[in-house]
Amino acid sequence: MSLFLPDVGPQPSTFGVQRGKGTQITLNIPIDTEEVEIDPYCVVLADDHVLFRQGLKKILAETKDFRIIGEAGCGLELINLLKKLNPDMVILDISMPKLRGIEAIREIKMIHPHVSILILTMHKDNQYLHHAISAGAQGYLLKEDAATELFSAIETIRKGKIFVSPLLTDDLTEDWAKVSRGKRRESVKIEDLTHREREVLKLIAEGKSSKEVGELLFISARTVERHRANMMLKLNMKKTADLVKYAIQKGYI
Repeated sequence: MSLFLPDVGPQPSTFGVQRGKGTQITLNIPIDTEEVEIDPYCVVLADDHVLFRQGLKKILAETKDFRIIGEAGCGLELINLLKKLNPDMVILDISMPKLRGIEAIREIKMIHPHVSILILTMHKDNQYLHHAISAGAQGYLLKEDAATELFSAIETIRKGKIFVSPLLTDDLTEDWAKVSRGKRRESVKIEDLTHREREVLKLIAEGKSSKEVGELLFISARTVERHRANMMLKLNMKKTADLVKYAIQKGYI
């Protein structure tokens, strides 16, 4: 590097170079050009679909900024894993066996209060979104948006902001407007449903088919359909989607 020294009158010689008017002195100062290594952002993946989880892992592995430190195929496996690990973020599906996504969020926050949680799901219903954010998630990304929005979602959350999938933002604004105006309709009390109906309702809301519900509860698919019809009659609903919304509202998911 070069320093230009102005004329300050007769002075003792420095570095053996005589100073005159505007004498230039060259000093060789070593500069450390080695890059500072930044710790990667540690992520745990939780999804019961192995192929999807592997694809997600491959996408994140393409950049050195992220490190996948753990994977889980169900909610209970995830919770046990987090007791041993300390990730920066958990990317979590809502529909997982043994411990559902919304319940898992609460458990995760009890173990690691400051960990960020990104929900990555196929569920477009805003009720899922409301409950996920209320439970403590920092982001809600639809799987169909993942290819284009995954890194944007992660970076938004890293900045301390809430991320919502672009496909949901318009509906979300309208839904919140309805809430603020007091237009949300209240359904009958959950106690009006029988114990068996509540069991069926929970499994339906989790995306199970009538056959799957029947196998889990050891009843026939026809009996499941009868419970479904009875609940829709009691709750004055016309579609299964309405039952799902109701179950989410009541905290079943």
